[in-house]
Amino acid sequence: MHIPVLPKEVLQYLDPKPNENFIDCTIGEAGHAIEILKKTSPGGKLLGIDLNSDSLKSSEFKIKESGLDGKRIVLANDNFANLKNIAERFNFRPVQGILFDLGISSEELEKSGRGFSFLKDEPLLMTLWKDIKPDDLTAEKIVNNFRTEELEKIFKEYGEERFAGRIAARIAEERKRKRIKTTGELVEIIRKALPAKYKYGKIHFATRTFQALRIATNDELANLEKALVQALNVLSLRGRLAVISFHSLEDRIVKNFLKERQRNNSVKILTKKPVRPGEEEIAGNHRSRSAKLRAAEKIT
Repeated sequence: MHIPVLPKEVLQYLDPKPNENFIDCTIGEAGHAIEILKKTSPGGKLLGIDLNSDSLKSSEFKIKESGLDGKRIVLANDNFANLKNIAERFNFRPVQGILFDLGISSEELEKSGRGFSFLKDEPLLMTLWKDIKPDDLTAEKIVNNFRTEELEKIFKEYGEERFAGRIAARIAEERKRKRIKTTGELVEIIRKALPAKYKYGKIHFATRTFQALRIATNDELANLEKALVQALNVLSLRGRLAVISFHSLEDRIVKNFLKERQRNNSVKILTKKPVRPGEEEIAGNHRSRSAKLRAAEKIT
């Protein structure tokens, strides 16, 4: 069962009121969207965006199941990096608030069969969408086609992996023999590249490399940067932006973006420090432990 993270805090900072319109850029299973729609009754609308078509079907079902009017929701199977275009396409305005929940459902990914889990042997794809076209970038293309230096940079910057160079060099060596096609093959290569002691740490030794490949495959950080700029363009004056991030790379982007815009007098930051879940929420939803919420109001 999917539990939305920081639900009370999201409502506190977005402050939805009757008949206002909101955009949920990562609607997922509609946990936050349902609570926003309850607050914006009777006439407020919500535009829900998700790359995963299955998530959109699930969100539509859950919104109707909760007794809310399905006519109040618009769904877009798209990348939030295209936020401005999506809002224009659906003529969705005015917009009083925008939410990004950057968490990726581990349960959803593990069931996808697209190579997100290092505990399964699956095709090395890692795309957040399931309808993969021949020209789409995949993790398999990255590990087999990118230069050793490029791989090292990806593992270091996106995974903060201390042995990035060793892992990249081992991949380059192994792919000369045969193309690396599965997660099982990649895990074995990573295992061979690392010092014995590192293989028995608190987190699985392949965690950082897999995170880095997922971020690179989906261009997650660049897409976030694009979407934040567009979010301020789409928001109405006094509209609010809330972003929940789950790792330091995302949080840094959000923090720096909001600070820069506050210096330019285009937003007022509402969260002096990132808002974290309390002990009670973490006990009930372990996934929430690394969540950080930042929010701002558009003032010009």
